[in-house]
Amino acid sequence: MTDGRLPRRGLLTTAGLAASGALLGGCGAASRLLVGDPARQFTLTPKSTFDESLPDVFWQLLIEMPIAATALDSVRIALQSDPFEIQYYSGVAWAARAPAMVQTLLVESFENSNRIVAVGRESIGLRANYVLKTELREFQAEYPDTDSVGTASPTVRVRLNAKLVRVPERTIIGSRNFEDLAEAGAPTIAAVVTAFDEALGSVMGGTVEWTLQMGEADWVARQVGGGG
Repeated sequence: MTDGRLPRRGLLTTAGLAASGALLGGCGAASRLLVGDPARQFTLTPKSTFDESLPDVFWQLLIEMPIAATALDSVRIALQSDPFEIQYYSGVAWAARAPAMVQTLLVESFENSNRIVAVGRESIGLRANYVLKTELREFQAEYPDTDSVGTASPTVRVRLNAKLVRVPERTIIGSRNFEDLAEAGAPTIAAVVTAFDEALGSVMGGTVEWTLQMGEADWVARQVGGGG
């Protein structure tokens, strides 16, 4: 597949993996997929442009690892041609599990906004004022039917649910879904990854802006009310 196209024989279903023994299940599958050649690894980019009217905030934020269904909590790049079945592109992988990659990109996106005093992963032990909890609900390329896989250009769908939590009270002060679709420009893995980057970038941009605005409104209200 030197031209980067994705013929149907280059796809593996979850059931097919188990039946053929091509890859071991669970963590073993991820490990073997990333050893040596056969997998090409891809990563995505953080958001770097934001609305100039965003507030400068002086509270600190922790970003938890997004939760995701088992089918998406993987290094494998997911696709769907049927609403009831998840498949994966063969011979390619994300450079990290999808939730871990999204967490890293969210941290970098907040940093790129230059609007927040401190942001980091929950695991670093930052003493924060708010925690951003997210769920990665959609993160796949979608085809209209099975016959079009590998020959048609798919649509990438990314959907993230975000909840902003005030600590130490653990009070949810806001919740919102962010979703975007991006058309791949060609039936190639490079075009598919570019579409993932576009859709995720839009979702992260909306998440960053909403979080800063929601958190700042709550922060100011608490200072005025003597709750800070």
